[in-house]
Amino acid sequence: MAPPDFFIRRPRKVEKRTAYLCLGSNLGDRAGTMAKAVGVIARTGLTIIARSSLYETPPWGPVPQGPYLNMVVAVETELSARELLHMLLGVEHAFGRDRTREVRFGPRTIDIDILLYGEDRVDEPDLEIPHPRMMERAFALIPLAELAPDLVVGGVAVRAALETLDRSGIVSVEPQPVIY
Repeated sequence: MAPPDFFIRRPRKVEKRTAYLCLGSNLGDRAGTMAKAVGVIARTGLTIIARSSLYETPPWGPVPQGPYLNMVVAVETELSARELLHMLLGVEHAFGRDRTREVRFGPRTIDIDILLYGEDRVDEPDLEIPHPRMMERAFALIPLAELAPDLVVGGVAVRAALETLDRSGIVSVEPQPVIY
């Protein structure tokens, strides 16, 4: 007897997208955490295309805290933007982050934001792509410009947007190897 029609798997058309992820850390072994996080991301099945240098950056926002390390990783994925978000939240959780219990803009072991997901625009209550504040944050644009300086977001080239921002206090640091 053949299975009912709803049990039959039908292949779905899967499009690969290049997504740019911004990682940040300002607690504990920041560089080690970043290297391990990139390794975990690679093990989830995403293909790491490129990764920027690490940059030490002043904290952003109203909460007094120590400096961050930031970087951008370009990945190729077949996941939807929503699936990618959930996977990245799982990576953050694996490093002890609980977004429901933390102070907004406060210190964190790891923060992973989706800056771009192909050329797609997503406007949902808990997911906005392109990231709504990326073009005003040098800590995101400096490493993004290292990977894709001619990328255009909302009609503005990343390089041009970066020229308008205060980059003081942001310094490149020696990159750490990815830990798989």
